[in-house]
Amino acid sequence: MPAGSLLDTHLTNLAAALVPYRRCESQLARWGAELAHRLAAGGRLLVAGNGGSAAEAQHLTAELVGKLHDDRQPLSAIALHAETSAVTAIANDYGYADVYARQVRAHGRPGDILLLLSTSGTSANLLTAAHAARDGGLTTWALTGPAPNPLADACADALAVASADSQVVQELHLVTSHLLCEYLEQELPAALAASTRHAPAEPAPAGRLPSGPVRTGVEVVLDGGTGQQVDA
Repeated sequence: MPAGSLLDTHLTNLAAALVPYRRCESQLARWGAELAHRLAAGGRLLVAGNGGSAAEAQHLTAELVGKLHDDRQPLSAIALHAETSAVTAIANDYGYADVYARQVRAHGRPGDILLLLSTSGTSANLLTAAHAARDGGLTTWALTGPAPNPLADACADALAVASADSQVVQELHLVTSHLLCEYLEQELPAALAASTRHAPAEPAPAGRLPSGPVRTGVEVVLDGGTGQQVDA
């Protein structure tokens, strides 16, 4: 085997996948902007994968809870596979196909986003999670290998890497995670400003009356000139 042939083959496969991947720019920008607005408004991102895809998913949550470049507020992102006690308990009691779906039903709220990563797009536990998220009103996104595949079909939107090499697919999923964070951080100031404009007014602290006159429907008079309050 000629020296360097493994490297050449890998880089050739990666270069071939980069050509169609360049066409994903508008989708990446849209996902990043939508994620910024959802998280700024108090929503959360749930992510899951198996094996190497689990590592990719956890890398993304680390960037969001921490930071990619400049300091900013932490954003809510949970890697479901990292809950090892929950994963093993659910797998033991309900079966491995439910390890993510049950967590989605526990943590997900309408308007949250569930992002599922799979090179094959056929993992049963991710498909079950996608159905649970859809039933719960979450938005579902998938990062997969070549489409069509069952996971891409089960989610509202999918970015499918056009490569039969699973290593290349995972490498471009990592690129996708970094670009999502780049687009998110670009949009975040506008998302935070919009979230502040639409936030409901805070209620008066307990024990304090609102300023200004208040009509309660009960007439109150003062007794003579004593200044003591009596019921009318």
